[in-house]
Amino acid sequence: MARRVVSSGSSLEPEIGFSRAVRVGTHIAVAGTAPITPDGKGTVGHDVYEQTRRCLEIIEQAIIAAGGTIKDVTRTRIMLTDIANWKDAARAHGEYFRDIRPASTFVRVAGFIEADWLVEVEADAIVEQIHSDRVHTRP
Repeated sequence: MARRVVSSGSSLEPEIGFSRAVRVGTHIAVAGTAPITPDGKGTVGHDVYEQTRRCLEIIEQAIIAAGGTIKDVTRTRIMLTDIANWKDAARAHGEYFRDIRPASTFVRVAGFIEADWLVEVEADAIVEQIHSDRVHTRP
């Protein structure tokens, strides 16, 4: 099976040895995604809701670049530094996935690479059919 790698454009990808997403066959795995600004030089927002929305935006772009759509998402993992804020992350998640309803897990973590990141999100998708609404963009 062919392996397709989607880059985030981060200079850390070759150093660390990771990709934003990898597609093998019909499966797309999206790496832990932080709330990074579009230019990659900072963090979006100061609250969990806004940061979660940004993570999901980046994830959607990566899935599209890998040939899928947000509708193909089968699993998400939401990692929070303060689990008490889970409802704010859940609200953002619900805005993306209310009708898709992937399997989802919320977990508390000790911290992330950057201290101002309050959340990271991972996703998996399975592309089962050709989507007529597909648009290819670079995340």
